[in-house]
Amino acid sequence: MKKFLLASVLVCFTTICMSQEIRYGVRGALNVSNLDFEPDATFENKHRNGFAFAGFVEYGFSEELALHTELQWSAEGGKHEDIRADYIQMPILLQLSTSDRLSFMAGPQIALKTWKNDDGFSTFAFSGVIGGQYMITSELFVDARFSYGLSNILDKDLTDLEAKNHVMQFGFGIKI
Repeated sequence: MKKFLLASVLVCFTTICMSQEIRYGVRGALNVSNLDFEPDATFENKHRNGFAFAGFVEYGFSEELALHTELQWSAEGGKHEDIRADYIQMPILLQLSTSDRLSFMAGPQIALKTWKNDDGFSTFAFSGVIGGQYMITSELFVDARFSYGLSNILDKDLTDLEAKNHVMQFGFGIKI
């Protein structure tokens, strides 16, 4: 794990030095999230509608390839109060443009829980993210993303259940 984080930091610093174009921006999104339980939940597990807000930096390697890093607050989990969790997240996404307006992205995401102490959730969570972005103008865009948890978000000391977040985001943003 330490090697992965160190490699991620080195990639970010190397990217800054090699970037041809740097763009900043903000993004807001509607979340539709839920939890996948193993074994299956014994209660009604409905999805949660929430919001996400982010600031981002895009480091352009070329016209077609960029690294999109983001700091995002996101409301996730299930509908019931006991299975909700809010996170500060940092997705690191490789972005490939297929045209002037359309691009696709994928990469890892690390999250830090910002809910309450002793609520049964782990402090950290890891996810994989894929998505697409459509530029309306040279500054305004819409996007859709799907993230799926790669780690158990429940505290192992408190329960034998395992749960992973999955979130669909529909966003709107501006690049500066």
